[in-house]
Amino acid sequence: MADDKVEKKVMKGVKRSAKNKAIRRGVKEVVKAIRKSETKGKALGLVVLAADISPWDVLSHIPVLCEDKDIKYVWVPSRAELGAAGSTKRPTSVVMICPKGTGKADKEKDAEWTEQYEELWKVVSKASKAVKI
Repeated sequence: MADDKVEKKVMKGVKRSAKNKAIRRGVKEVVKAIRKSETKGKALGLVVLAADISPWDVLSHIPVLCEDKDIKYVWVPSRAELGAAGSTKRPTSVVMICPKGTGKADKEKDAEWTEQYEELWKVVSKASKAVKI
């Protein structure tokens, strides 16, 4: 799981991605997005998983899919907080932050989101390297 500083940055990144419409919410939508991503090595997205899910089998396959596609993922402790950060009223077990939004944004906002996404990518990459198995 992520420490407090990383968790705050990730939650802030989830809020920004929801604002820029660059987010996928829920297990079915995230799995679909991961499976459709074809290329390895590119920044296809970041997956944020909630750790307080019961039963565990609902999410157990997502980290394996992420590792197969070289997609970074990070754990946060609360699905209620993840849902609130993702601009939904319901708790969310998993979200995927995409590098490009789906909405029609002008080039200035798109460039700003790209910069914010790169910053979040660095934070998650650093946090994932700190985890040792």
